[in-house]
Amino acid sequence: MNQSIADLRQDYTLAGLTEAEAANNPFEQFSLWFSQALNSDLLEPNAMTLATLNADGHPTARIVLLKGFDERGFVFYTNYNSAKGQNIAFSPWVALVFWWGELQRQVRIEGQVEFASPEESDAYFPTRPVNSQIGSWASQQSQVIASRQWLELKYSEYEQKFANETIPRPPYWGGYRVIPHLIEFWQGRPSRLHDRLSYRLIEGQKWVRERLSP
Repeated sequence: MNQSIADLRQDYTLAGLTEAEAANNPFEQFSLWFSQALNSDLLEPNAMTLATLNADGHPTARIVLLKGFDERGFVFYTNYNSAKGQNIAFSPWVALVFWWGELQRQVRIEGQVEFASPEESDAYFPTRPVNSQIGSWASQQSQVIASRQWLELKYSEYEQKFANETIPRPPYWGGYRVIPHLIEFWQGRPSRLHDRLSYRLIEGQKWVRERLSP
């Protein structure tokens, strides 16, 4: 390594985020930023870090993909028996983080999780590529398995099983919705004097916008 990790740094100069230009509603602001991320040809702009608590009270995190959002919350899909699913069953309080480095932006979301309705999950599942649908049946997500060969064998078994029929949604697979009580928008600025606008939900119905020190 020719460069010290301590010397790695980037000065942020692309844009700012003022109260005058930010929406009063955080979902409107997220929609604007997400549209700009989509139009910037970023690699998977819907990728977000999901942080949960396990049964020992320890935080764990991983990347999942946002598959929908509106004023009810932010939706992703997964195996309910996975480690993240077990964590959510233990504690429904989670955090999400989007990092759009090319735009020098970050969005943090904190809130509580609920299951998406079975109808929502049923509607989404057939929109997935067929190989992903089969993979949902073949993968015992987060479980220890014998080998890669074992996984590929399970995939082949389900591929043959569903060869000439519509693939049903596994009963252990579906959506979660993160219902936020806090959404923070971070825009990188020079000299580490970043813009941070935080939206907090008061009494479950009113969003209050505040500027935070960087």
